[in-house]
Amino acid sequence: MLLAQISDIHASDKNDNLHRLRAVVEWLLSIRPDAIIVTGDLIDDDWIDGYSEIEALLAQHQCPLSIIPGNSDSPHIMRQVLGQLDCWHHPSALHTIRTLGSIRVVGVDTRVDGKTYGDIICHLDWLGETLDIVKSSDETTILFTHHHLFPTGIDPIDKIMCLGAVQFEQFISARLNKPIAICSGHVHRAMFSTIANVPSYICGSVCAANPLLLDDVRTPPVTDPPAIMLHDFRSGRLVSSNVSI
Repeated sequence: MLLAQISDIHASDKNDNLHRLRAVVEWLLSIRPDAIIVTGDLIDDDWIDGYSEIEALLAQHQCPLSIIPGNSDSPHIMRQVLGQLDCWHHPSALHTIRTLGSIRVVGVDTRVDGKTYGDIICHLDWLGETLDIVKSSDETTILFTHHHLFPTGIDPIDKIMCLGAVQFEQFISARLNKPIAICSGHVHRAMFSTIANVPSYICGSVCAANPLLLDDVRTPPVTDPPAIMLHDFRSGRLVSSNVSI
């Protein structure tokens, strides 16, 4: 099962990020993933037309498409424009669950209205119930959010990370049926760590990357092209690749 993760497109009629997404889509056509998940921040500047533009590009793949919102998105408009995707079944939050063979793709809507940071605390009950629904012993969950759940060391970005990261780590640590991986976006840079001994990934962005500002002294240049992640699950093992395009 090959799952492509795309994040942080930030499409607007004032930038060329749709062009960057087209390059991503063309590259993916060469590898043909079994499913795609977009982990938030599809548009910028309230460019509502961007949702249908993005959906039309991704529809070229003719594979299951799941989307969760980011802080720059409008959930209400997303439901209106993208409702035909049939990937949201929660009455309020845009959580998503999709079963792909023995893999369950679970996306948690961590956005907070009017804020750039996220919050997962209020969704832990739902997530616990969702993780407990296991139909067979070989079923495996990959968990997705927009906001990152481990500190990156980039101070301006960590100030707007997901609230409840400590509680989330305790929540995951206490579970017998842990996800096989925790995957996020938001940072505009690929980064990797662990949460409660679970591999945790931050997908790079389609839009321009953020600099790796690990302190106030060193300011490295930004040379990163658009980036995505590929999550390849086979024979009970997940291998995740960062792909620059």
